[in-house]
Amino acid sequence: AGMQDHTADSIKSLEGFHVAWVEEAQSLSARSLEMLRPTIRAPGSEIWFSWNPRSADDPVDKFFRGLEPPENAIIRKVNYDQNLMFPEELELERQHDEKSNRARYSHVWEGAYEPQAVDAIWDRVTIHNNRRDVAPEMGRIVVAVDPAGSTGPNSDLTGIVVVARGDEDNHGYVLEDASMKGTPKQWAERVVALHDRWEADAVVAERNYGGDLVEAVIKAVRPTVRYIAVNATRAKHVRAEPISALYTLGRVHHVGTFPELENEMCQMTAHGYEGSGSPDRVDAAVWGLTELFPQMVQNKTRTVHVPNLGAGGWMN
Repeated sequence: AGMQDHTADSIKSLEGFHVAWVEEAQSLSARSLEMLRPTIRAPGSEIWFSWNPRSADDPVDKFFRGLEPPENAIIRKVNYDQNLMFPEELELERQHDEKSNRARYSHVWEGAYEPQAVDAIWDRVTIHNNRRDVAPEMGRIVVAVDPAGSTGPNSDLTGIVVVARGDEDNHGYVLEDASMKGTPKQWAERVVALHDRWEADAVVAERNYGGDLVEAVIKAVRPTVRYIAVNATRAKHVRAEPISALYTLGRVHHVGTFPELENEMCQMTAHGYEGSGSPDRVDAAVWGLTELFPQMVQNKTRTVHVPNLGAGGWMN
């Protein structure tokens, strides 16, 4: 039975099966994994998972290759060179990718994590080449917030990222990723603490989820904080593209390493987000950098001067 025919809740109807095999398990949601495991419970029953690793954040990868894998699990890494039936046609394809597609070769052929999604608007090489160990003298600093739409156990993160603009070079700098799960009061307290620690000029927050309540919960912690509300009127990847262009130009730098944020960035493509869940960290970073570099996203207008053709002119 294909997974496309199931929701997480309908997996419970599979009770009575002795073997379940989840192919392409990297696309399995955390909820589906949580529902499936206690469902296949007959004596001697087994669940098999096979997948090409995509990200250490994928639920199946966290479960089996995280810090505490199940004690009764058999975990094996199996590649093309262990396949006795590996055909010559595929060997030629592998050799071609080894020479001409080094950026993705390890993921496609050797089971390494995906370096970036196909058509990603950010790539790890650019992010790494622009990285800095120390930030220069900062001009403007903002704490950017992408609030979660709910506070339940399966809710999204609230993206919280501190970004700044260099005083002399006018470059952007990502200073801290403090994204978290929690109640509005909890994340608002963290936002204000970061505002104080970095001596930020303002808090920038998306108000699509919660409206004026987002401002209210932040100002309940610190009434005097300067608050800038932003509204999402375009898709996430469309908002992100001008900021990714700044990275390509070498004008945005990460001060240190932010693995979770960078994983999300490399799953954002020109067609949308290819990762699991919501790219809350990226959203926050984009909102902050957009505030610092508004000229990158302003709608440009053009005045066209049409000559007066006079009587007898075209279509006159």
